[in-house]
Amino acid sequence: MTPTTLTTDPSTYGEVVNLFELQGNVTLVLFLVLLVVKGFAFVNSVLYPTQAYPAASRGTKAAWTIGLGIGLVAHLLLGVLIVNLAFTVAALVYILDTRPALAEVTSPR
Repeated sequence: MTPTTLTTDPSTYGEVVNLFELQGNVTLVLFLVLLVVKGFAFVNSVLYPTQAYPAASRGTKAAWTIGLGIGLVAHLLLGVLIVNLAFTVAALVYILDTRPALAEVTSPR
């Protein structure tokens, strides 16, 4: 029997999937998607007039703008952490619930 020799040459391994690289890429994509969602929600909240928020029964413009702004800054400074889950939920609530109500109130009839 001949002893088996182990090689340390990476070129002989073939295609190896680096799970750390995959995780890093998924995290980067998630970070960018959530950044775009929060940025869109913040900018959109600034564009609606102050009177539209109470007219749509959706709180105040200051509350939405400050909350979404803090969420955007926290996302930039902290990255993707569990703390940002609340801010992500707030941005999604704004986009899916508050924004359509504001559009309905401000649209010309």
